[in-house]
Amino acid sequence: MKNDFEFVENIIKAGLPDAQVWVEDMTGTKDHLAIRVVSDAFEGKMLFQQHQLLMTLLKDELKSRIHAVKLETFTKAKFASANKG
Repeated sequence: MKNDFEFVENIIKAGLPDAQVWVEDMTGTKDHLAIRVVSDAFEGKMLFQQHQLLMTLLKDELKSRIHAVKLETFTKAKFASANKG
């Protein structure tokens, strides 16, 4: 099955080459997305700065294909710590 949101993953990975990206359709309309990104580019940045980085990468898509996003951002260490057990 083709990933409908591969374009989102590609945009994020172009800006954050080490990123792990998960994209989910929240409403079934394919324009309200939940996006989880793990990247060490977030190290030392406040949450709003992490989200601002992603919004900047996605700005063109937010003008056309994407209506709304819910963002979750993690450094690799925070993600590993949050997913233990």
